[in-house]
Amino acid sequence: MQRSFDDMGTPLCDVTFVVIDLETTGGSANTCAITEVGAVKLRGGECLGTFQTLVNPGVAIPPEITYLTGITQAMVIPAPRIAEVMPSLLEFVGDNSVIVGHNVRFDLSFLHAAAKAQGRDRFGNAVVDTCGLARRLVRDEVPNCKLSTLAQHFRVGHRPTHRALDDALATGEVLHCLLERAGSMGVTALDDLMALPTVKGHPQLSKLKLATSLPRKPGVYIFRDGGGRPLYVGKAVDLRRRVRSYFSGDDRRKIGRLLREVTRIDHVVCTGELEASVLEVRMIHELTPRYNRQSKLWPKYAYLKLTLDEAFPRLSVVRVPKPDDGCLYLGPLSSTGAARTVAEAIEEAVPIRRCTAKPGRTPRPAPCLPAQLNVAACPCAGDIDQAGYAEVVARVVKGLTEDPEELLHPLRCKMRALAAAHRYEEAADVRNRAAALSRALMRQRRLDGLRDAGRLALEIDGAGRALVEHGRLVWTGEGDPAPSLLTSAEPPAGPLPKELADEVSCVAAFLEQRAARVRLVSCDGTLAWPLPRLPSFEPVG
Repeated sequence: MQRSFDDMGTPLCDVTFVVIDLETTGGSANTCAITEVGAVKLRGGECLGTFQTLVNPGVAIPPEITYLTGITQAMVIPAPRIAEVMPSLLEFVGDNSVIVGHNVRFDLSFLHAAAKAQGRDRFGNAVVDTCGLARRLVRDEVPNCKLSTLAQHFRVGHRPTHRALDDALATGEVLHCLLERAGSMGVTALDDLMALPTVKGHPQLSKLKLATSLPRKPGVYIFRDGGGRPLYVGKAVDLRRRVRSYFSGDDRRKIGRLLREVTRIDHVVCTGELEASVLEVRMIHELTPRYNRQSKLWPKYAYLKLTLDEAFPRLSVVRVPKPDDGCLYLGPLSSTGAARTVAEAIEEAVPIRRCTAKPGRTPRPAPCLPAQLNVAACPCAGDIDQAGYAEVVARVVKGLTEDPEELLHPLRCKMRALAAAHRYEEAADVRNRAAALSRALMRQRRLDGLRDAGRLALEIDGAGRALVEHGRLVWTGEGDPAPSLLTSAEPPAGPLPKELADEVSCVAAFLEQRAARVRLVSCDGTLAWPLPRLPSFEPVG
């Protein structure tokens, strides 16, 4: 039967450890057999019981093994076979104990091989290796991490003798000494202990204790330097586990610099992942931490504007939109460069004018360069009247607001034609511009969908309820929100302000990715649920 520990966050003083040691006829579980099993059960520093038996291996014991362990063939002949020992050992280990051993993989390989031969499942308990712990905690203090060396270093009462129970008892005492060392670094629960061997000798390992006070709850954490300045803001479903993960397995270059500077870790507990995600965005906007990249560049966001307030509209990239100018805006987009790329994609799909001159009564003597290349209309030169140009603009408006294929299909056709003509670099450029347009339209549809929905009342599985107002999170918790929050507010006129874009996008991403966990209780406006997705641009060829 498969077993597993119920709660990896259990305090170490409440964990039942079963230390196991085996003696065998050799070093391979495939060709050798068990000759002795020893185990000791520990909890809170107290010995709850021991288990010891010789095992008849069914094969001859090599002389060198007898010399090492003192176990002779005559001693094991009357002993039970491992198939008879396994039920008693399984009962002693139990379902929710943690298996401990020194180089425990060796012992488990023999037990798993025996279980497989009997048609049993492998041991499913959590496992702790004292050898791995020693490498992280005392490697600089001892010449090696052998059990005998550690037992002598810690001056434990039991010394290893190459007999199963003696070695198990010595390993148990070494475990308690290592737990004491780990506790000074803030390792107080089972999951902390399990993660410790993966820390990889981190140079800032002593700072693990900064995470000791963090709860195992959703929230936002703030790394601060010696002057109290914010270095990094992040969110987590489990604050303690997430912060400790920076010391194990995250080898990004900036993480080392970050941990060298951090001296304090603050946190804010949230009701769930949605609140944590939104609070992270708001705090990054407010604090602008040095090591954060995402959600910090919103002042550089830009908009793509279709100038419908002109007789002959064109595309323009602007930093600040005008809410009531009657123009059509796409965005905010991540930068003016990104907005310009999207504009180029639209201009390549539809012959909208590219010149910035204002068409007058007197036509220009010659069309602009894009018009001469037959890729754009040129009202300035009088080659198209207002009615004909209005049809071009209508295609752009339809592609931006109703049917994206109005813009994406011409780009797809052009890309395929270039690829067929072996003009691959030009085809790749068209593909990239079309992909940027597709992403911008998909994002716009998600954000506009949330804003048009008005007030949303949501139930989130495992995280209570939430109230979203025109894309912004205004309340989360259990029960009902305060009456003051139920007064509907009008959404900001015009395009989405750039300072709100990250938060609304965060809410939209959460609802889209967690649709199976979220139930829509009520909606004041119109909302397609789950949120609509626009397929990414995936050209063929």
